[in-house]
Amino acid sequence: MVLGTTSGAGKSWLTTALCRHYARQGLKVAPFKAQNMSNNARVVAGPDGRLGEIGSAQYFQSLAARATPEVRMNPLLLKPEADTRSQVVIMGQVSAELSAMPWRGRSEKAWPQITAALDALREENDVVVIEGAGSPAEINLHASDIVNMRIARHAHARCLLVTDIDRGGAFAHLYGTWALLPPEEQALIQGFVLNKFRGDAALLAPGPQMLHDLTGVPIVATLPMWWQHGLPEEDGVFDDRSRANGVVSKTIAVIAYPRISNLDEFQPLKNVPGVRLVWTRTPADCLNADWIILPGSKSTSADLAWLREQGLDRAVAAHAGQGGCVLGVCGGLQMLGEALIDTGGVEPMGLGNAPGLGLLPLVTSFEAQKTVRQTEGQFGELVGGWAALSGVAVTGYEIHHGQTAQHPAMARAGDVAREAMASLAWQNKAGNVLGIYLHGLFEDPRVLQALFGAAVPTLETVFDGLADFIEQHCEAGLLDRLVDTSRKN
Repeated sequence: MVLGTTSGAGKSWLTTALCRHYARQGLKVAPFKAQNMSNNARVVAGPDGRLGEIGSAQYFQSLAARATPEVRMNPLLLKPEADTRSQVVIMGQVSAELSAMPWRGRSEKAWPQITAALDALREENDVVVIEGAGSPAEINLHASDIVNMRIARHAHARCLLVTDIDRGGAFAHLYGTWALLPPEEQALIQGFVLNKFRGDAALLAPGPQMLHDLTGVPIVATLPMWWQHGLPEEDGVFDDRSRANGVVSKTIAVIAYPRISNLDEFQPLKNVPGVRLVWTRTPADCLNADWIILPGSKSTSADLAWLREQGLDRAVAAHAGQGGCVLGVCGGLQMLGEALIDTGGVEPMGLGNAPGLGLLPLVTSFEAQKTVRQTEGQFGELVGGWAALSGVAVTGYEIHHGQTAQHPAMARAGDVAREAMASLAWQNKAGNVLGIYLHGLFEDPRVLQALFGAAVPTLETVFDGLADFIEQHCEAGLLDRLVDTSRKN
């Protein structure tokens, strides 16, 4: 099990690396995270044949493990809708009952399904690599914990505790986290990991020995800073730096509104030679962009209102008016239309009907029934800035409440959007504005080849690179000691 002293310490990518390492040893491996709070979700198989949602991190970890992603790998998913409210997804399906329950009551209600999922995975696999959440030393939450040490105790897990040394205070974070755990939980910590280290490791002395003297737990790995490992951040836009791989030939601005979802799907753009990816929150960020992308949103109307408050609606309109390329994905597609209709209050923030940006003659109506499915499609004939996608086949996934169609009144007047993909994508007449419901567009190598004429590192390359990295920097024999395939607890 991989625990962290904080969110963003490196749990997700280290879990992914361990999944690939053990899979390369010929073992049958599965990832697990009891509860994930994220608006980055993927569509996977459920036990009853229904498709469901899990956090993107567990999806990637499953691929790294060479396993088929499924809902048991992340039985409880919390998708934040507001600062004090989340949509609860249990075993892949939205639960109105759990969403309405207080936090502690919800935890106990979900615990039996969580342990059943974990126990089944342990029975079916040689190794299960478990990821914790936040910190295991949140003493205000310890009594209702269902994702950190309660899981570790249930599984008798051998635990690593990772910290981000680049933030400072790493030894205090490690010691303080360990010290706040009761003795039976301290005993499960097999090693400390220093992540994102820069400089000469010899300068760490005598810190590691002093920490070992205090806790009895060794530092088993010091992992150098590695910005471009190729795996997306799980929890948010942590990497705000604008970088490009090689000389910049195209700048892509992705609008980072407060309730952005599925932002991980843009990770491949960071790896395309010559592309500079910018997370955009002000009109000034849009000035030198070649493309502007409106990504998915957990609350389309609320994020559209925010976008207007920042003046980004005018910036997007000006960019499109000058012939600049605009792409809307899912919630972003909905924003590009003429109107959002939510008479039933389906949208989380309850803002009701709202005008869209008016860049596509479409209207979106929100329905209680959620569309969750894996999708294959093929672009028809496109024109203008997106013409390179003409005829390109693509695979992806859909997660949305809105249903989008031509605006009836505008259609009667002859103003219709060009259907770029049947019931999934539309283009304006000029050809520079494209909206699509399909997530994962830039994860499809056929799309990257068509748009950029270049291949980027595949996920397989990324996973193997992660495994190589930890094999190089972990203490000799550590990875073998963490698993014992001769018995199953």
